[in-house]
Amino acid sequence: MGRLFGTDGVRGVANVDLTAELALGLSSAAARVLVDAGTGGGDGHRPVAVVGRDPRASGEFLEAAVVAGLAGTGVDVLRVGVLPTPAVAYLTGHLGADFGVMLSASHNPMPDNGIKFFARGGHKLADELEDRIEAAYEEAVEGKPWSRPVGGAVGRVTEYGEGFDNYVAHLIGVLPNRLDGLKVVVDGAHGAAARVAPEAFARAGAEVITIGAEPDGLNINDGCGSTHLEPLRAAVARHGAHLGIAVDGDADRCLAADADGAEVDGDQILAVLAVAMREAGTLRQDTVVATVMSNLGFAQAMEREGLRLRQTAVGDRYVLEEMKRGGFSLGGEQSGHVIVLDHATTGDGTLTGLMLAARVAATGRPLTELTGVMRRLPQVLINVRGVDRSRVGSCPELAEAVAAAERTLGDTGRVLLRPSGTEPLVRVMVEAADAGQAQAVAAGLAEVVRTELAVAAAAAPLSDATW
Repeated sequence: MGRLFGTDGVRGVANVDLTAELALGLSSAAARVLVDAGTGGGDGHRPVAVVGRDPRASGEFLEAAVVAGLAGTGVDVLRVGVLPTPAVAYLTGHLGADFGVMLSASHNPMPDNGIKFFARGGHKLADELEDRIEAAYEEAVEGKPWSRPVGGAVGRVTEYGEGFDNYVAHLIGVLPNRLDGLKVVVDGAHGAAARVAPEAFARAGAEVITIGAEPDGLNINDGCGSTHLEPLRAAVARHGAHLGIAVDGDADRCLAADADGAEVDGDQILAVLAVAMREAGTLRQDTVVATVMSNLGFAQAMEREGLRLRQTAVGDRYVLEEMKRGGFSLGGEQSGHVIVLDHATTGDGTLTGLMLAARVAATGRPLTELTGVMRRLPQVLINVRGVDRSRVGSCPELAEAVAAAERTLGDTGRVLLRPSGTEPLVRVMVEAADAGQAQAVAAGLAEVVRTELAVAAAAAPLSDATW
């Protein structure tokens, strides 16, 4: 079988790829591995797991399967219900649990679902632990026996309703200042933060207009949230709000809109928070961590502000790894995954939105002025399909074309070629001060990629998007 774990847990179409049988077996395997890896089960201690989910309809039966797998392995379960991914991570650490489990497919469409495990303290699992879980699962599928608890040794299941208030109190407690006087539109994506996010903003003092806050199990991410900002932007303008905040289905990412209804992406949010944290003395080593896909305007802004930038491969897990390795306190992605490591072990969209609003409240300056710290350069991304992605780094003709493009752009733009990790395609990204130049350079490079890296089958047509 192929590797079950992707970059963010195990995901697939619920009841097709991700079945109840898989959820039960995987959670049982995870319990055996994670309890052994931690301190659970020793000295009479009964291992404990926190389990939460987003409101997808499939989460109901998958949660039942996960809870059964854990309890059948001797793990006591605290069911926290529908809460964001970062809330489950926080509660895992806050309650001293041995590990946590979140059922969500984040920003994916409703038919998908996923299982993500958190180690003790609420931290993402290392690859080595994921590999061990997969191995334990495969052994069980093959019929290898393991010692099952009986009688009083089986796990007990408890509803932990206090999780909601504990998490909201945590969010309010780490804010640098209140939000009194602000009118904020909050889009909960009909997802895991549909109750949490509006409640947190209201308790922090803001006047809250709520949209995307009526989950019915079927409408998560449907035309709303951070992947569909149009409703947020329109609501901000309609209500005369100071800003708007949109999270995704599991609320681990956040994008925003300013008072004019203009989009504010993750790079701009990072830039605003970096300056705020530097002034507060909480930006450790005056350094921000971002990925290579961050807009060049962000890098230029950090340089102007005298801040250092560390860049990683694409993916919030790589950002987090670099933050931990270097002891940094702020990092994130253009997509809105922002990690404030002093207060969260993973991206937290509600916390990010609160901190952004707190900066507006503290300075008395509109968000559009605060985001002026950076100028977002035109960015063109073209996916070239049906090519041999393995030759990106070894094709001399392509290297020559990239060098020529970089000479054309000079220090006012940049080129990035990334082979996909899962598909036969190469991503061509070009930034330039002028949108027309960015488009022209990207199209030229894409044609070279299609020609020089062609495989025997006819290459698929180009698809492109301009940001």
